[in-house]
Amino acid sequence: MTTEELKSLFRSVNDYPTPGVIFRDLTTVIKNPEAVAYIIDCMYDKYKDKGLTKIVGIESRGFIFAPILAYRLNIGFVPIRKKNKLPAEVVEESYSKEYGVDTIAVHKDALEPDDVVLLHDDLLATGGTMVAACKLLNKIGISNISLDFVSEIDALGGRELLKEYGPVESMVHF
Repeated sequence: MTTEELKSLFRSVNDYPTPGVIFRDLTTVIKNPEAVAYIIDCMYDKYKDKGLTKIVGIESRGFIFAPILAYRLNIGFVPIRKKNKLPAEVVEESYSKEYGVDTIAVHKDALEPDDVVLLHDDLLATGGTMVAACKLLNKIGISNISLDFVSEIDALGGRELLKEYGPVESMVHF
């Protein structure tokens, strides 16, 4: 498989979730085992020598590839979840979205300040959720962060907001 073949597997849904938006649907990618293997193999090759100690995935589609890669790299997986979804003591970060405010959280004891973290989500669009995730990790002392996405919508400019937090990688660009 090639990156262009992978890109062709994304379904484009017009006017979802609001008029004028083209939603890039990952579900048509993950139903293809060759595509999943390609994504994991590419991520593994990219990060196997980076000294990562944890992969942090953002709810919910960040939970698809991050734990698989963590298993392959033999390192831990840490979930960032929406507010009130984690059972123990958490650190939270709120951020503005186009239709309101959202809050994400991570267990306070999930990471150590010397962890080398790959922060993963499926899509980079405006970057708001990932900026909040980076701030959340910074609150608990994590400063060595790399950011990874399966896909990115270049015209929305999210990458520019993230450069101050660490290197940004995306496989597929729309």
